Amino acid sequence: METQLRTTLPCAFTALALFLVFLITPCNALNETVLVSEAASGEGKWQLLLENTGVVAMHMALTHRNTVVFFDQRGSGGSGYQLRRRFNGTRCKGSREDLSDPSCYAHSVEYDLLNNTIRPLRFISDTWCSSGTILSNGTIMQTGGYRDGSKRIQFFSPCVDRMCNWRPGRKHLADERWYASNQILPGKNDRVIIVGGKRAFTFEFVPRFPNMPKSTDLPFLHQTYERNSGGNNLYPFLHLSSDGYLFIFANRDSILFNYRKNKVVKKFPRMPGEGSRSYPSTGSSVILPLDHKNRFQRVEVMICGGATAGAYAEAKQGRYVEGQKSCGRMVITGNKHKWNMENMPGPRLMNDMVILPTGQILIINGVKRGCAGWGNGASPAFEPYIYSPGKTVGKRFSVLRATKIARMYHSTATLLPDGRVLVAGSNPNDGYFFTNVPHPTELRLQAFVPDYMDRQYDNQRPKNVTVSVDGSPGAVVTYGKPFRVRFWLDKKRPSNDLDFSAYSPPFTTHSIAMNQRMLKLKCRSMERGDNGMVNAVVEAPPSPMVAPAGYYMLTVVHGGIPSISHWVKFMNAASF
Repeated sequence: METQLRTTLPCAFTALALFLVFLITPCNALNETVLVSEAASGEGKWQLLLENTGVVAMHMALTHRNTVVFFDQRGSGGSGYQLRRRFNGTRCKGSREDLSDPSCYAHSVEYDLLNNTIRPLRFISDTWCSSGTILSNGTIMQTGGYRDGSKRIQFFSPCVDRMCNWRPGRKHLADERWYASNQILPGKNDRVIIVGGKRAFTFEFVPRFPNMPKSTDLPFLHQTYERNSGGNNLYPFLHLSSDGYLFIFANRDSILFNYRKNKVVKKFPRMPGEGSRSYPSTGSSVILPLDHKNRFQRVEVMICGGATAGAYAEAKQGRYVEGQKSCGRMVITGNKHKWNMENMPGPRLMNDMVILPTGQILIINGVKRGCAGWGNGASPAFEPYIYSPGKTVGKRFSVLRATKIARMYHSTATLLPDGRVLVAGSNPNDGYFFTNVPHPTELRLQAFVPDYMDRQYDNQRPKNVTVSVDGSPGAVVTYGKPFRVRFWLDKKRPSNDLDFSAYSPPFTTHSIAMNQRMLKLKCRSMERGDNGMVNAVVEAPPSPMVAPAGYYMLTVVHGGIPSISHWVKFMNAASF
């Protein structure tokens, strides 16, 4: 495909092959000098990767091919990435008519992490404020959008030769889905539940369950709707609990939902404080890392930020009310449920929450005042926060190094396999505007580099991570079964603090990281050789309710210092 944008910055990686003679030891007992790192307490740094991606990253998803796909709305008109041919093959000649034709512009790109380059992708419908899921085979499924895209389903299957593109699905959604949320479910067929949307108080499944309605009314969405506040229940937060039920949060309320029986299992306490956490008030949410030590059965949700009461109406009058500072944590399993509240270092909304390999939560992007929507936010939040869940209240938050680029409405962030966090987007304007607006359309691409990636910690970093199953190289693992993780450690400075994490990369948009999930896996045994090579036997998650089938980033974390992640796929035995 021909384009008029070219940016190239090549880089390369090398691998070191080593052989070893092993001594057998239990996991987490390397029995040499303990060196516990405080790496994540530093400020980190920022990298500018590209000056111009051409397309605003309203939506973002990392693929197991080590590329990142992001896309904007087609209705914004011309992006910064002009094409020479339309989707139907006719030429774009640069005439006045062509310049106003959105099909003469790319509205999606694929970013190559290794080569730091981008290439254009094509959409056939408007994906404005849509939703998505990464399926078990690594395919991105995009659902809904605006007008001609409101019932569309589109797919992107990443490929080695980088010649793949978006393709339309043969089936359509039952209801129009604009500002809806997705969650992949356990079981066969990569079934996804889609909840809510503007003027859609229903949920539906793709693919549909046999003998079930095409879509089903959800009274909870009616109960949480605020007509004079832009809804305040759009893009609801969805999390799959390890008991197989679905946690749904909208506005300030939440339920545990049996989606097969259309039954509310639990109604949780209302989150304290005035204002809302859902779009357009737009806070953000994560499940804290699930842990093998409690058999992954303790599921705790954390929600941070949002707009204060009346912020939507005030923003429409050009007055921007300070956002919320508070975060709430609540365990959704068991029988006792209470929101435990604490404050961030400052007010924030439209923030993204990214789970780091260390189990800490990075809070990044957003604004301090107003609410979501075109021109509705003010005072960019330049400083990321890092949150350490295991510390005591009052010591959990740290302020990190500020960026100089405002990341406001329609910005995104995602964790990369090398431990950095990719940050892109920001466009509080109805179109691509670079002058004469308070906050121009932002096309620069950045990475935030946490302090644990500093070179001073390289002698603690696990290197050359590989995975094998039943003695053969490979990365497809059956639930509950052991697999081998081999890596190299500097034998002079080991720590007895060694963890194995598996991270499910999300589909991210509007501060919602759909399907983001991290698990701390059980290490059964460990062997260490004199030359620094380590061979660990790690146990896969027990079921798809704990970890829905698909690709995960496996990371070895040594003394708080993560390795480069290795892709591994968890599946049922009958699925491959």
